[in-house]
Amino acid sequence: QVQPVESGGGLVQPGGSLRLSCDASEFTADYYAIGWFRQAPEKEREGVSCIRQSDGITYYADSVKGRFTISRDNAKNTVYLQMNSLKPEDTAVYYCAASVAVAAMPGTAPASNALLEPLYDYWGQGTQVVVSS
Repeated sequence: QVQPVESGGGLVQPGGSLRLSCDASEFTADYYAIGWFRQAPEKEREGVSCIRQSDGITYYADSVKGRFTISRDNAKNTVYLQMNSLKPEDTAVYYCAASVAVAAMPGTAPASNALLEPLYDYWGQGTQVVVSS
């Protein structure tokens, strides 16, 4: 089954940093966007950030804006999520996902549209991030 593959999760202290990686080898075409989602215990999955392969436009949820940065390395077919100033409430399983619909949106679409879970077609298995002292 074709899917992105996450890595890089772990335990980090509050205020610390962590970088997640998403192997998106199967989703490098311009008609994909790659997103990061997270699901905390007993909460619904929420969109965190995404990047469009065609033009590099990025989107962020308000809860992570200014702390998280999404980027891509085309040579490695990898999308990264750099997470800084981590808080205990960032504890969650983080998922990487690929979307055709988000890639087709106008570049001016709001983040709330670009991070809609139903728009993502392919999902990874997730990587656990725990922020705790």
